[in-house]
Amino acid sequence: MSNSTLEMSPAEIQPKVIQVLEEMTMDWDVELEEGWGDNTRLIDDLAFESIDIVRFVVAIEQAFAVKGLPFEKLFMREGEYVDEMSVSEVTGFLHENLALAQPAA
Repeated sequence: MSNSTLEMSPAEIQPKVIQVLEEMTMDWDVELEEGWGDNTRLIDDLAFESIDIVRFVVAIEQAFAVKGLPFEKLFMREGEYVDEMSVSEVTGFLHENLALAQPAA
C-alpha cells in the first residue's frame, strides 16, 4: 500500500466514497434533495439492500486498492447488524482502518 493511502485525511477519503456511491447508483432513480454529503444514508436515501452492501464493500476495496478491511466493525454494533449508516460513518471507518488493510494484489 502506498504511503498516500495510509495518510489520507477524511477530507480526501469522503470524495472517493461518494464517487463509489454515485457510480453504484448511476442507473437508479435516486434523488437527493440536499445532494451528496456527510449525511447521505445508504439505506434510507439510496435504498441499499444487502446485495448492494456487498457490492459497496467490493467497490470500496477496489477504489482504495486494499483488501481485508474489517467491515464487520462498520456493519455490526454490539453483535447486531446496523440498520443504517451514513457517508460520514463510512469515511470515519476508512480513516481509522485503511492503514490496517492489506494492499490489493
